[in-house]
Amino acid sequence: MEGGSVQILVAMLAYIAVVIGIGIYYAKRANESSDNFIIGGRSIGPWVTAMGAEASDMSGWLLMGLPGVAYFYGLSDAFWTALGLLIGTYLNWLLVAKRIRHFSEIAGDSITIPDFFSNRFHEKKKVILTIAALFILIFFTVYAASCFVTVGKLFSTLFGLKYQYMMIAGALFVIAYTFIGGFLAESASDFMQGIVMIIALTMALGVGIFQAGGIDTIVANARQIPGFLDFFGMASPTLGADGKQLVEAGKPVFGASSPYGWLVIVSTMSWGLGYFGMPQVLLKFMGIRNPRELKLSRRIATIWVIISMGAALLIGLVGRVLFPASLLTHGEAENIFILTSKTYFIPLFAGLVMAGILAATISSSDSYLLISATAFSKNIYQGILKKEASDKAILVATRATLVVISIVAMIIALDENSVIFKVVSFAWAGFGATFGPLMLFSLFWKRTTRAGAIAGMLAGGGMVFVWKLLVRPLGGAFNIYELLPAFVASTLAIVIVSLLTKLPEQSVLDQFEHARRIHDEE
Repeated sequence: MEGGSVQILVAMLAYIAVVIGIGIYYAKRANESSDNFIIGGRSIGPWVTAMGAEASDMSGWLLMGLPGVAYFYGLSDAFWTALGLLIGTYLNWLLVAKRIRHFSEIAGDSITIPDFFSNRFHEKKKVILTIAALFILIFFTVYAASCFVTVGKLFSTLFGLKYQYMMIAGALFVIAYTFIGGFLAESASDFMQGIVMIIALTMALGVGIFQAGGIDTIVANARQIPGFLDFFGMASPTLGADGKQLVEAGKPVFGASSPYGWLVIVSTMSWGLGYFGMPQVLLKFMGIRNPRELKLSRRIATIWVIISMGAALLIGLVGRVLFPASLLTHGEAENIFILTSKTYFIPLFAGLVMAGILAATISSSDSYLLISATAFSKNIYQGILKKEASDKAILVATRATLVVISIVAMIIALDENSVIFKVVSFAWAGFGATFGPLMLFSLFWKRTTRAGAIAGMLAGGGMVFVWKLLVRPLGGAFNIYELLPAFVASTLAIVIVSLLTKLPEQSVLDQFEHARRIHDEE
């Protein structure tokens, strides 16, 4: 290993040591009860809530996936995706955060999303709980796999070692860390990692702009690529038989600009709808110590998202000017942040900057693993299989499930050609369509029935698979992001079935009104 790589490794190991220290620090409190391990006893503050929600949400997608899209296809796809996510972030904090914090406590002191939905409709037979838990297991396993792909690509690119070995090594670290500290450690480290991520992005962007000769030079060079800086067009890399972009005289070859119409824009911006169903974000809302502090959290989160996504997008655009023919596939393009940092920073500092990728990956994968393991242990194991299970038994089941899910995720992540953006987009659509409409109707429409809730989850989750695998490949007007049609399908199913079934029991209606009064009084 070269001297520069050793320095990068030392810097990243130092960062890992700090993260492990956080996990050990919170281990005792995490082991006191399953409530502490899963949701931290509803004790986290506004800054940790805000930074934790956003850091766990964005994952390595922010530092690798989004810049990769901008590098390979130009401004439009990355911009409209980022704008949709920004709007969705703000609306989720504004509309959902305080309501779910109050309602989850009123509805049987729910500490998981399946718990909340089940308690919201006073289930005796745990059908909603089971369906919700199973969807969480499916989609978060895919999500965790995307994080392991990120780790594998990071270490493989940095140290020139085999991708599969690096992916497994990174995954084992994340598993061990989550296994020890639970929600409190995850939230505290997410706060630190959110800071690391935004510093890494802004510094890499600043250095990139300087090295490229300034904004005017970057714009002039980028405009030479058809559609690269268009909001309503998209660059079209010309690919060879090997799937790589062609290069002539040291310059990448592009075809004519592809149109980027309003249907595609609406489809892309529909990413924002996913926020209403994201368990890792919703749990942060549920875990804050004081609902009144959510206003401050909303402001912090919104500013963080604007700066971070803006910097990530621009890194991709600037990177195409700095390294026009270095990354010739979409998968390779996701390494532009790494390439920029490794090229223009001294090795020790590059290691600290690239710890931002590790930070993003850890902050997301620990959330995904913890929530999916909890979905089984708390909702299926205790909720259905063994209702008399002790708190200690639930903790053991949570950790055992965490290991099993991680192994499955590692198997999925073995393919080094996986494109992080595509893996994340599928899981994001799954959660957004399965839980998003139901969360909004559960909080805002008291006429929602248990049957409507079941129909909505099945319609939304099922449509994600149907549209992705069967409809979208037809192309044309059907080539839209699966979250949008699946979200609509779930919404229609909830409304139609709820109106066709009898009014919820009076106790369900009274609970809804109680939660609404408490929200309105604050």
